[in-house]
Amino acid sequence: MQGVVSRPYWLKRIRGRFWRHPVLLSVPVGIVAGLGALVFGFGLDQTSDLLLVQGAGYVMPQPGAEGGTAAAHASPRRWLLLLIPAVGGLLSGILVYSIAPEAEGHGTDSVIDAFHNRHGLIRRRVPIVKTIASILTIGSGGSAGREGPIGQIGAGFASALTSWLKTGERERRLLMLAGAGAGIGAIFRAPLGGALFISEVLYRDMELEPGALMLAFVASIVAYSLYCGVNGVWGPIFEVPDLRYSHPLELPFYVLLGAICAGVGTVYVRVFYGIRDRIFRPLRLPNHFKPALGGLGVGVIALFLPQVLGMGYGWTQLAIDGQLPIKLALALAAMKMVATGLTIGSGGSGGVFAPSMVIGGCLGATLGALLHRWMPGIVTQPAAFVLVGMAAFFAGVAKAPIASLVMVSEMTTGYGLLVPLMLATAVAYLLTPRSVSIYEKQVMTRADSPAHEGEFASDVLEGIHVRDALRPRKAPVVFRRDTPLGKILETMADVSQQTFPILLEDGSLCGVINAHDIRVFLIEQTMPPGLVVAQDLQTDGFPTVTMDEDLASALHKFHTTELEEVPVVENEFPTKAVAVLSRRELVAAYHDRMYRQKEPA
Repeated sequence: MQGVVSRPYWLKRIRGRFWRHPVLLSVPVGIVAGLGALVFGFGLDQTSDLLLVQGAGYVMPQPGAEGGTAAAHASPRRWLLLLIPAVGGLLSGILVYSIAPEAEGHGTDSVIDAFHNRHGLIRRRVPIVKTIASILTIGSGGSAGREGPIGQIGAGFASALTSWLKTGERERRLLMLAGAGAGIGAIFRAPLGGALFISEVLYRDMELEPGALMLAFVASIVAYSLYCGVNGVWGPIFEVPDLRYSHPLELPFYVLLGAICAGVGTVYVRVFYGIRDRIFRPLRLPNHFKPALGGLGVGVIALFLPQVLGMGYGWTQLAIDGQLPIKLALALAAMKMVATGLTIGSGGSGGVFAPSMVIGGCLGATLGALLHRWMPGIVTQPAAFVLVGMAAFFAGVAKAPIASLVMVSEMTTGYGLLVPLMLATAVAYLLTPRSVSIYEKQVMTRADSPAHEGEFASDVLEGIHVRDALRPRKAPVVFRRDTPLGKILETMADVSQQTFPILLEDGSLCGVINAHDIRVFLIEQTMPPGLVVAQDLQTDGFPTVTMDEDLASALHKFHTTELEEVPVVENEFPTKAVAVLSRRELVAAYHDRMYRQKEPA
């Protein structure tokens, strides 16, 4: 009789070991991230056209590769700009807080948190809710960007796929990052930048998540190719003239721009979280309705400065083209900070990358225009300061200088400005306090991440030898095989040693006595004490360590026994006991090394 097949053969093959290789899984993750970028982009365009263009009659300028840079204009229905962001915030808030509260705010922080603290797990409903909520928030004029929601789409699918395939936790974490980087790389047309960004943004110090890089590269290539292939538009988002670094005397001004970005970036982060923590969180109102109040605040600003609405890339394009007046650039930089805090700090859904790009671009446009006016012979291309300002500002507030430099270069083809980009991003990163970041879920280093718990302890222990851990003391107490129990008890009463080597007549090690076993023997009294000798109490199959053995190996041996101490033998004579190593000494040596590593140089 034929047996019942529990599942199709092809399903067994898919869930087999070969098909679960992370690099191969990066391909479907990249496909879903690319499709998610297409769906999200289409939904956002349609919603924005319906609410802002047809509803309020307000047309925003667009970057060169997304429709041109026509100047914005508003109809007599401009008063609707007061209400539309509030309506979008209300719908977004009800959706998020009714179904998936973790989808509120800027989604990149949720991905970072999932990597560090949630074992790479994201609920399957989160990407769907995040997508719809972000379309409502940004499409109605909320000041937010696309990187957060699109990152959660790719990350959420990767988390669901790896959970279904029952991969290891490490693979799930890394593929989740690859999915997020792929979505970001696709929608910003910056595949390398997206992969680097999601690997760098996890930490505030200059560190990357190296295990995620190759997976993110593969997923980003797939997502970018699919996204641009379907859209039929390849290349950068912004149209930029041929900008080149050609005058060394400009370098001090780029240092100045980096310092300005660091100072303004610090204010931006504090305003952003200050609005959330001091206004909206203490507010006694259901969370469902707080994004509506944030949207109403954005609407009030938009009545006087409609340039704060939406992502704002069109205004950055105008700054690159030299068509953004200095006063408007300064006003937009200042009010964009407030509008972004109101939009996202209230619980609205969206990313912080686009607002940061706009603020940095406006700062660069202002400084570039002033310097060109004062020193036209030195600063010949004020548009270069716009691009450098974009990268420097985000490098400081996101703690991602390498990714910022690469992403701006890809989005603008500004590769001729690599030298000033490198300089300004480094200055902004170094001058922005370590405690200041737009991504509050970041940790300082890989050693501080629960995802790497235990890895660095092993690395430290491998650098310490047993001889370094032994505290100065007399030779260990040892017994001969025929030492009577009375003598053993008398000797043990005067020492703190817990494990006692037993020696043969020639002095070679043949066993150990565990102090705990002697207590058990005295309680049970299965043999007259006068007839008991050391050989009757010895433990066979015990581990030993050598003087030159590292503590990582010693710790592993401790895990295989219940002994609190193990004998230490000479390297050349593995049966000659010269000391005993305790668990306490091993832990003390580890903590001492860690303390000395953290001391300032």
